[in-house]
Amino acid sequence: MDVRRADERYRGGDPAAGIDTRHAFSFGSHYDPGNLRFGPLIACNEERLAPGAGFDEHPHSHTEIVTWVVEGELTHRDSAGHESVVRPGDVQRLSSAGGVRHVERNDADVPLAFVQMWLAPLDPGGDPSYETVHGIADSTPYAVPEAGAMLHVRRLGAGERTAVPDAPHVYVHVVRGEARLDGERLAPGDAARITDAKDVEAVGVTDAELLMWVFSPGGEEFSPAPRPAPRP
Repeated sequence: MDVRRADERYRGGDPAAGIDTRHAFSFGSHYDPGNLRFGPLIACNEERLAPGAGFDEHPHSHTEIVTWVVEGELTHRDSAGHESVVRPGDVQRLSSAGGVRHVERNDADVPLAFVQMWLAPLDPGGDPSYETVHGIADSTPYAVPEAGAMLHVRRLGAGERTAVPDAPHVYVHVVRGEARLDGERLAPGDAARITDAKDVEAVGVTDAELLMWVFSPGGEEFSPAPRPAPRP
């Protein structure tokens, strides 16, 4: 298990424009050849946007982009005609496939914080797609078969335990609160990269929210599963 602390993240964004970004992996002008990815995960960015701040229209391609809002509201618009407001508890996924452009903004009058994770697809190309699952329930898995990945959301009370799925690669990100993972105490923004995970357990030190990514080589374990109907 490789633990990366919140204060090890590379600081990016544009603070003068109200954008504060903390990168967990090599990103943009910050090139770290020893920290390019973990399984298909190539980015796990903590984003904080001031009221009125945001990312103007920009392109993506050959990337699965999954967003988890921590507080506030994220406004999304893309070149495929999708427009939505994403709130805490919602999972948003943009499959950029062969290419798409989008805008992400904080149009509310309160600060916005979200975690955005980028995954490399198993097969490049295809048509872009988009969905938002509102109010995903605790322990409900969210499959991203295009990247051979499954996201598990875990909300723990103090002293509550949950199993970390057994898998070749598991990535655990602490959104809020504190948890203990295989003897390591993790705080908000901390993450653990687990190889050959087996019989690992997470325990809430305080009330805590965790995002657990489970990766399968080739994606054979993660065929599309039934999901709640996406809303616009």
